[in-house]
Amino acid sequence: MDLTGLAVDVGAFINRAVQYTEETLGQAAKTEFDNRVEELLHRAESTKTWTDQIIFQTEILLQPNPGARVEDRLYERLEWSVPPRPRPHDLLGDDLNQAGLEIGPNTPYGTALWKCGDAFKKIGETERKFIQSTNIHFLSPLHSFTEGEYLAIQNERRLLLNKRLDLDIAKTRLRKAREADSEANSLNANPLGEEVGAQVSYMFSFLRVKWLKMWAQEISQAEMELRICQSLFDRQSEVTRLLLEGISATHSHSVSC
Repeated sequence: MDLTGLAVDVGAFINRAVQYTEETLGQAAKTEFDNRVEELLHRAESTKTWTDQIIFQTEILLQPNPGARVEDRLYERLEWSVPPRPRPHDLLGDDLNQAGLEIGPNTPYGTALWKCGDAFKKIGETERKFIQSTNIHFLSPLHSFTEGEYLAIQNERRLLLNKRLDLDIAKTRLRKAREADSEANSLNANPLGEEVGAQVSYMFSFLRVKWLKMWAQEISQAEMELRICQSLFDRQSEVTRLLLEGISATHSHSVSC
């Protein structure tokens, strides 16, 4: 196990958590995403929300029985073939045919029952074809978005958020480094007075500057870190934007299906 890498990852996680918490409490500045990226993210979330709703209502239409829907999902998760399940029209058709045979296929009533049974069986067959076609040409593209493309978007969005937090952390470090340097310069510019109060004040200021210097980076190092974080954030923002713009192609594909 790479303990050094693990320590770095844990440190980055803690820094991001602190930055996010301070932003939530309004105690830290937050870099906003590009307007275009924000617009695309909103469209992606809207597409995901309504796609889930459409899938849910379509599955209810195709299979009103909630127990059967749960069973079908279980088979899908286990990658087993769903066993054939008779539809209500098939069951009614079988009963009508059976009734026609018992009453007498040569009687007018028996013949009528038999014909009605055949009609309901044809309706059942048409219903099965409709369900199969709906699953292939309608639900499959929707599932492809929610289980594939949207997960990729979420992953890139998570990376973008991390890069944004890293950027704001770097900005805070540079600001603190400049504040420490400014206070050190101000302390050196003011000569130490001979009065006890002035000496005590100077001592507290000296300790404060030492404390700030202890935790603050050098300005040059902080500036270099900020440039790196800005570059990584810009790159990830572009990657996320390009992926989000692919939703238009997803919409067009759904229309063509």
